[in-house]
Amino acid sequence: MAGLLNSITGPEDLKRLSLDQLKELSADMRHLLQETVFQTGGHFASNLGTVELSIALHYVFNSPVDKLVWDVGHQAYPHKLLTGRVDRFSTIRQYDGLCGFLERSESVHDSFGAGHASTSISAGLGMAVARDLKGENFSVVSIIGDGALTGGMALEALNNAGSLKTPFIVVLNDNEMSISKNVGALSKYLDRVRADKMYLRAKDEFEHAMGKLPLGGEMLSLAKRVKKSVKDMVLPSTIWEELGFIGLGPVDGHDIAQLIETFQLAKEAKLPVFIHAITVKGKGYAEAEVSVEGRIGYHARPNKLNPGVAPKGPKYEDVFGNTLIKLAETDKKILAITAAMRSGTGLDKFSQVYPERFFDVGIAEQHAVTFAAGLATEGFKPVAAIYSTFLQRAYDQVLHDVCLQNLQVIFAMDRAGIVGDDGKTHQGMFDISYLRCIPNIVLMAPKDENELQHMLYTATQHRGPIGLRYPRGASYGVEMDKEFKALPIGKGEILREGEDLALVALGSEVYPAMEAAEMLAERGIRAAVINARFIKPLDEELLLETARKYRRVVTVEEAALAGGFGSAVMELFEMRGLNEVEVHRVGVRDHFVTHGAQSLMREKEGLDPASIASQVEAWFPELALVRKSATSSRG
Repeated sequence: MAGLLNSITGPEDLKRLSLDQLKELSADMRHLLQETVFQTGGHFASNLGTVELSIALHYVFNSPVDKLVWDVGHQAYPHKLLTGRVDRFSTIRQYDGLCGFLERSESVHDSFGAGHASTSISAGLGMAVARDLKGENFSVVSIIGDGALTGGMALEALNNAGSLKTPFIVVLNDNEMSISKNVGALSKYLDRVRADKMYLRAKDEFEHAMGKLPLGGEMLSLAKRVKKSVKDMVLPSTIWEELGFIGLGPVDGHDIAQLIETFQLAKEAKLPVFIHAITVKGKGYAEAEVSVEGRIGYHARPNKLNPGVAPKGPKYEDVFGNTLIKLAETDKKILAITAAMRSGTGLDKFSQVYPERFFDVGIAEQHAVTFAAGLATEGFKPVAAIYSTFLQRAYDQVLHDVCLQNLQVIFAMDRAGIVGDDGKTHQGMFDISYLRCIPNIVLMAPKDENELQHMLYTATQHRGPIGLRYPRGASYGVEMDKEFKALPIGKGEILREGEDLALVALGSEVYPAMEAAEMLAERGIRAAVINARFIKPLDEELLLETARKYRRVVTVEEAALAGGFGSAVMELFEMRGLNEVEVHRVGVRDHFVTHGAQSLMREKEGLDPASIASQVEAWFPELALVRKSATSSRG
């Protein structure tokens, strides 16, 4: 890597550069972003759009004394480059490397960790109020994308900030996109503001005319009042001003000089300031910049350094989406809902085939769930396709609005388990723990894509709340049944008989458990394997029979152990007085799983076949002794 970027060891180095040099620096940053992200994978187009924004912010403000709070973090790669992480940037999203989002432990310049959207204004306002309470003096700037403004939390924070009147700056990075093109009334409002040149032209002409008059103090005051009247005639107050902010913009988010001037004005204000900066997602990379499709396609790039195992079958999200289309052909009550994740959840095709039965509500998971509940009260079968990690945001709505009323809402929880490079904020580890304690809900997990299609069909036939969790990535490539069949609720299946112990596996861990059983068989340990299928209700008959037969049970799940599937099995045995059964659990321990390739992280969490087999041997040393004794006698 050459150029000015080599000389940037921290934000203070920016302040000695000329405007021309800052423009040169922006080109260097875009070059490194492309060079790196096309190898490591990660968010691409969104970061290209915030290069000048990041430069101007760090030029005007003094991080880490001043607090820059980036919403989500997938727009903050340029921020990382300007804060002393150039030499490690090639490690981004790799195990033991830089996080793809923001992490306070990674840098003093990461003032708030973020991986989910719509949090930056709340966090920034908290910092500003804390500053005031401590009698300190520094700036707080929250940078939020227009897609994240569709989240109710962001609007709640704006409402609060405007009423408190404390100095605080919000920068709207407006590029018309989240992952896909934004939806909703707020997006349409921003479209009008972007397009309306009349106010800006009238304002400029008025200021030019007034500048030619000999103005004293009284005339200047009159001019300001007249100027406000002109503004009110040609453009109503912006929504931000109505909420109590000083509104600045729209400004060109790629004009460094204009951004610096705007940020300096905002820094001097003693009230909340809202800056509307218009940027282009994918700026500087033609394929990403020229069209909406390009900006969607280049939102993120695949990891070429750790591509993983070659896929055997289609992605689970595509199996889900295609199955839902087939089911909707004959069941007119099926509707699909997503929270700004149309392509990620596999619903893009559904939205084209059944546009009138598809609803993208924006980054608003709480609304998505209660919206689904309302639809269910009128006899529809809404399918809320929401990643496991994002459904956490709608917990109260799942509990009160759906389950308490026992409504037929189907939760399709994609990315359940280890997600890989996205890391701590996106791992789908907790859905079992936070859902199985809720009355009325049914929870299930398919072992492969064929079982996924049958579970989705089963969900459409069940009259009540039901959720299915399935992993990120490619499926196994098994043969798909031509006809759907309803699975009996709460019934598992025996996949392999044994004599020494039973492996009771759930969802994505069924096939690894089968492989582990093969490895154990080679070592003389005969393990049965059960596909649990259901987390709630458990197949009590099968599990109790298994416990009494083998006396040794190992549960295997790609989820948090605390309150998870294994805990449910142990609770069952305790309630039925099977205290003599030795139970062990394979799953994710009490920690947050970091970023790294899925296969690597599964190995580190003990979820791969070899690790499962090794844990079984360690837990049941008597089986190893029996094997050793048998081997000796044969000798």
